[in-house]
Amino acid sequence: MDKIETSAEAAESAALPRCYEVHANPDAKSGAKDLPGQLQKPVATKSSAQWAYERLILYIQNFENTLDADHEVAMGFTGGDAGVMRIEGMGYFDPDIITFYGADGSGARTQLVQHVSQLNVMLRALPKSVEDKPANRIGFRLAADLEEN
Repeated sequence: MDKIETSAEAAESAALPRCYEVHANPDAKSGAKDLPGQLQKPVATKSSAQWAYERLILYIQNFENTLDADHEVAMGFTGGDAGVMRIEGMGYFDPDIITFYGADGSGARTQLVQHVSQLNVMLRALPKSVEDKPANRIGFRLAADLEEN
């Protein structure tokens, strides 16, 4: 039986976020089919920074799900020769700033502050930083914090 919606419910549903991906490999892990509760709220209720932050968490977590136990997520920078940063934290500052915290290839503390209109993030797999410890999974901690708040 089809569900009947009022015009208000239909308009709200149309504004709810969706994630859709297609991959050449049918076995490839893709984006979430069921978005976490925080991501199911209407986009209009969020700042640009919050909305970008929430989706980045989902992408990081999905990327980490494809990694083996010897690799961690990092991000490459577009333009220039800034290199790669191991992602150790992430945040946002309303209405339009995203911040990444981590370390570069030499281990130096690194922070990237970026306007959402300039956001370009290339997720990369790097060998984990400490051989005798489990790989760091920042996506899990970010998602857990998102659900708590």
